[in-house]
Amino acid sequence: MTSARVSAITQKQVASLLAARPRDSHKGQFGTVAIIGGANGMAGAVLLAGRAALKLGAGAVHVGMLADNAPGVDMQQAELMLHQAHAALKLPKLTVIAIGCGMGTSLIAQKILHDALKLEVALVLDADALNILSMRPDLRGMLASRKAPGVITPHPGEAARLLASTTEEIQSARTASAQELAKRMNCSVVLKGAGSMCVTRDGKTWLNNTGNPGMSGPGMGDVLSGMIAALIAQGLSADNAILLAVHLHGAAGDALAKQQANIGMTATEVTEWSRWLLNQWIKTS
Repeated sequence: MTSARVSAITQKQVASLLAARPRDSHKGQFGTVAIIGGANGMAGAVLLAGRAALKLGAGAVHVGMLADNAPGVDMQQAELMLHQAHAALKLPKLTVIAIGCGMGTSLIAQKILHDALKLEVALVLDADALNILSMRPDLRGMLASRKAPGVITPHPGEAARLLASTTEEIQSARTASAQELAKRMNCSVVLKGAGSMCVTRDGKTWLNNTGNPGMSGPGMGDVLSGMIAALIAQGLSADNAILLAVHLHGAAGDALAKQQANIGMTATEVTEWSRWLLNQWIKTS
């Protein structure tokens, strides 16, 4: 694996990527997102991603769950439309699908990922979708041959499984590892961690310097997946969506840290601060 030049993401660079909305806007202009995951005992992951997609501006957000006892409504965010996972995949006019949050690796989950890979819509793959890919070379081949945009967001352990490597080797060569993933999977890549590495589909490599140790809590990756999906739904390319979402996600965590919230910072709070910051950035860009 070889490394290319790495540039730092800046707020000035990403703040202008999403424009202010015209006065006569309507929800149909801002895309339709499906978030797929939430196997038994893991409904929270997919709900966190769905709430993040909604609050980062997607026009409509559907949540598809694998859980046997999946709720029919999110009582904290009734704007979300909840479905069984297979039904969500069949919805018309989907702009982007984010898949994997709390999905598990069951045969049913593998079939759902297979079906999603066949659709000609943008895909954001996280968590168990990546674990399934590491188990299934046929599905990796399907991903690599897709023409529609794709994003993968592995943490170092998931990256190691995808590259048949070790976490230690990934961490010792983060830039080269992210670039290799982008090449093999034909995707935009976010290699998460302290100093997330973002690699665009054409191989350009970016380092994110926002974020802090307070963000080492549950659900942070789910929120990031929802944010990326929302930005793609609103018309950003997958490459620009990962740069804005990753930088904004970390900046929201930094804003919370300034409020002395390092210990006990939650993914829900990061979603709220991300929405607030995004609106401030658009206003001043």
